[in-house]
Amino acid sequence: NFAAQAVIAMENARLLTETREALQQQTATAEVLQVINSSPGDLAPVFDAMLDKALNLCEAPLGMLYRFDGEAIHPLAVRGASGPLAEMFYEPVPIEPESMIGRLSRGEGDVVQVPDIVDTDTYRAGVPSRVKLVELTGARTAAWVPLRKDTVLIGVFVIYRREVRPFTDRQIVLLQNFAA
Repeated sequence: NFAAQAVIAMENARLLTETREALQQQTATAEVLQVINSSPGDLAPVFDAMLDKALNLCEAPLGMLYRFDGEAIHPLAVRGASGPLAEMFYEPVPIEPESMIGRLSRGEGDVVQVPDIVDTDTYRAGVPSRVKLVELTGARTAAWVPLRKDTVLIGVFVIYRREVRPFTDRQIVLLQNFAA
C-alpha cells in the first residue's frame, strides 16, 4: 500500500510540474501577444519580448533572434551578452552552406539541436567562429529554430546553455510556436 501511495504521489508531482510548465508557456505567449497588440508597426519590442520569454522558459542565458536575407543573418535581438561580446553578435554573419542555418535554409529539418558544441566536428576542426563562441560565452548546448514564411527561411532563433543539457521537447515546441 505504501508503494502504491508513493507511485500516486510521484505521478501527482509529475502532473503538477507539467501543468505549471504549460501555464508558464501560455502566459508567455499571451504576454508576447500583448506586446504585439501594443506595438503596431514597431517590431523591436516584439522581438525583444519573444526572445526574453523563450530564454526564460527554456532556462537558457544566451540567445539571439536573427533575420535571414538569403545570404547572411542580421541580428534583431540579442540577450545574455554585453560589451565586446554583444558587439560580436550584432554583426551580420554570412552563412556557409554547411552551417546550421545553411541547412535550415535548404529545408533540412525544423530544428537543429547540438547537445554539446565542444563535441562537434566544427569545434574539433577549430572553426574560429565556433571556438570563439565557446571561449567567450561558455556556450555548450545550442538550438536553432527557423522562422519561415511558407517554406522560405526568413529568420532563426538561436539559444544557448552554458552547461551540457539538451532542450526538452516542450521547450523546442515553445520555440517553434514563437517562431510561427
